[in-house]
Amino acid sequence: MRATVLVRPKAGILDPQGEAVGSSLRQLGFAVEGARVGRVVDIELANGDREQARTELERMCEQLLANPLIESYEIELAEDA
Repeated sequence: MRATVLVRPKAGILDPQGEAVGSSLRQLGFAVEGARVGRVVDIELANGDREQARTELERMCEQLLANPLIESYEIELAEDA
């Protein structure tokens, strides 16, 4: 089973990288009001049980992949094709 985890700064948290991207896009002539920069983590799971996989992924996010104080995360599960 494949999983994609999207981690990004929570609303209201300073995002200097996002501010730099937004500023650069405006300087290039793009009409953007703001930008947030996050990261994507693709994970191959051995477990085929969706419920158990989601539980494990949430633990991974809480313990390593995200800082729950300042970041939010979204988990997307996909069956292997």
